Amino acid sequence: MTYDLLLAGGEPFDVAVAGGVIAATGPGLPRDARQIVDVSGRLVTPGLIDLHTHVGPGYWGIAPDPVAWHTGVTTWVDAGSAGAYTLDGLRHVAATAAVRVPVLLNIAALGLAGRTGESRDLSNCDVPLAVDTVQANRELIRGIKVRVDRDTVGRNGVEPLRRGLDVGAACDIPVMVHIGTTPPALDEVLDLLRPGDIVTHSASGIASPLGAGVRAAVDRGVLLDLGHGSGGFAFDVLERQLDLGLGPHTISTDLHCRSQYGPVFDLPTTMAKVLAAGVPLAEVIEMVTARPARALGLPGGALEVGAPADLAVFEVRNEEHRLVDSHRQTRVSPVRLINVATYVGGSLLPPAWPAAPPPWSPLTAAQRDALARRESALRDLLNTPIVDATGLEEQFPRTP
Repeated sequence: MTYDLLLAGGEPFDVAVAGGVIAATGPGLPRDARQIVDVSGRLVTPGLIDLHTHVGPGYWGIAPDPVAWHTGVTTWVDAGSAGAYTLDGLRHVAATAAVRVPVLLNIAALGLAGRTGESRDLSNCDVPLAVDTVQANRELIRGIKVRVDRDTVGRNGVEPLRRGLDVGAACDIPVMVHIGTTPPALDEVLDLLRPGDIVTHSASGIASPLGAGVRAAVDRGVLLDLGHGSGGFAFDVLERQLDLGLGPHTISTDLHCRSQYGPVFDLPTTMAKVLAAGVPLAEVIEMVTARPARALGLPGGALEVGAPADLAVFEVRNEEHRLVDSHRQTRVSPVRLINVATYVGGSLLPPAWPAAPPPWSPLTAAQRDALARRESALRDLLNTPIVDATGLEEQFPRTP
C-alpha cells in the first residue's frame, strides 16, 4: 500500500496516513508514501485536545488556527461561548476553521456575548430550549457549560447549574462547571455533580478546591480539569492537590483574548507548568489526548489505526525554563516542548498570523511593547528576500 504521508523515525514509532486516517503504526514501516517526513529524534503524539477554549464570537473569543499550527492543538473544545441564541455564529467558526471545534453549549442562551453575568436572569437558562438545541445539533454539541461564580449567577446561586444538569441528564451528555468566586459555596456546587461531569479551573487560587467535598466528588467520578485562564490556576494549589492525590484529570488552557498573551500563552506552555509540578511527561501527554477524548467522546486522542490523522510533532528540549501562573507565582519546568509540525486529517497546518487583541483586552504596557516588537520582527523578516542569487535558478532561460 502506498501511504499519503509517513512520519518516519519518531518516538514512539512510525505513523502512516492514508485517506485522512492513521493507516499503520510501528517501527520500520515501509518507506512507501507520497510524502515521507523524517521526524527522527522528535516526539510524535496524537493531535492535542484542549478541553476548555473560547473561539466563538463574543467578548472572549479568539481565532484558533493562528495558534493551532505552532502548538499541536488540533481539537479546540469551545466551552460555553455560545448558547441557544448564539450557536449559529459558533457553528460558522467550526465550519471554517482548519481545526476541529466541538462545543459545550452554555446553559445561558446568550452565551458569552459579554464578560460575565449571563446567568443572572434565569429566563436565559431555558431548559427546554437548551434540550432542543442539543438534539438539533448533536454532531456539534458534546456537553453543557455552566459558569458558577458570584458575578455570573448573582443571587441565583446554583440554580443555573441545576438547570444545566437537567439538560445534561435529558440529553445524556456531561456538564462542565466553572468555579471561582463565592457565593455559592464550592461544596454546594460539587455536591450536585454526577460521574463524568467536569470541574474546570480545578487548581484555582480563588476557589482553592482542596477540601473534603473535592475528594468526595472525585471518588464518585467527577473529573477535574485544569482550565488555566486569566485567573484560574495557582501553582501552590496544584502542588497541594497532587500531594493529596487530587491532581487534574485533564489539562486545558481556557485560552481566550485575555489569557492568550499571558499568563496562559498556549497549551504546550500550560503542559510545562504541570511538568514543573512534578507530573511525568507521559502522563501529561495523556491528559491532553486520550483523557479529554474519553471525557467528551471525541474522535482522536490515540495513535491507533483508523483514528483521525490528527498528529503533532514536538522537539523535547532538556532545558529548564521559568513559568508563571495566574498570580505571578513562578516555577521551573525541566523540559521545553517545541511543536515543529501539526496535522489535521493528515494535512499540515500552514502558518497563520493571529489578529490583534480586541480593544477590551486588558494588556500591560510590557505586553503591548512585546506585541509591537513581534510585529516589527515579522515585517522585517518578510521584507527581506528569502534567498540571494545563489539560491535561485533561471526559470526562463534566454535564447542564445
